[in-house]
Amino acid sequence: MKDSKLRALLDGATTIAVVGASADPDKTANHIPALLIRAGYTVVPVHPAAAEILGQPAYRTLADVPVPIDIVDVFRPSGEAAGIAEQAVAVGAKALWLQAGISSSDARRIAKRAGITFVEDLCIGATSERLDTHPPE
Repeated sequence: MKDSKLRALLDGATTIAVVGASADPDKTANHIPALLIRAGYTVVPVHPAAAEILGQPAYRTLADVPVPIDIVDVFRPSGEAAGIAEQAVAVGAKALWLQAGISSSDARRIAKRAGITFVEDLCIGATSERLDTHPPE
């Protein structure tokens, strides 16, 4: 995806649900959501056991998130991506973003069929920093 489209996606987003967010500050799945919070995004951690991550309430599933989601950012193995894509579509997310190292042709097909933006194998945090993106005010 071209930088212009990535910038438009990130500059147009307010809420990013992070599936697989980690409470461990040594993990990338903690560092990247923290970076997104510092950039001004509302980050909603999705974790099956954590009550809170980075000072934000965590939810067990995307279906449990009580606010509209702009981007679902995924820190889970590629084999889980299709199921997460189905959940993202079900909650009305506008985009599905698979982190660096995560790819899934099934997730791509699900997202495209639903008409939501799909990004794979790219770090949302590094992209936000590189493009200096921020949510709308």
